[in-house]
Amino acid sequence: MVFREIERKFLVAGDFRKEVTGESRIVQGFLNSAPGRTVRVRIRGDKGTLTVKGPARGLTRFEWEKEIPLAEAEQLLALCEPGVIDKTRCLVPSADGRHTWEVDVFHGDNEGLVVAEIELASEQESFPRPDWLGEEVTEDRRYFNSCLISHPYKDWKNNDKI
Repeated sequence: MVFREIERKFLVAGDFRKEVTGESRIVQGFLNSAPGRTVRVRIRGDKGTLTVKGPARGLTRFEWEKEIPLAEAEQLLALCEPGVIDKTRCLVPSADGRHTWEVDVFHGDNEGLVVAEIELASEQESFPRPDWLGEEVTEDRRYFNSCLISHPYKDWKNNDKI
């Protein structure tokens, strides 16, 4: 499937857990993590996906994603660049019922990082902000999963630079 992704990303600064309606463990790696074009392999539960993302233009970027068999995802994950993203994704409905927040609680080298993302229909679309939402980091590369592989949160969380 080819489409555009319009997404905003925020740090989590409060307790969202009482609002969670579902969660799943995600393990992912990158066949290519070059800025502007990434190729990601993801295992979520018993499903695999292959995703290609293009460069961001404002809040919008190209995204192509295809479900692949779990065995193929496992084989491709073994070919990925060094490092892996391990996280639990929690789903939280927005107050207006029009969106679902995806709150990622990171593990391993990114332990302590909690990021919330919301996908929008347009860059100008408004949405209710829950009380637990913190600073917006949409355009801060440090919080891109492709960057967290080579520059994990544990190495820079107390420093502004990576």
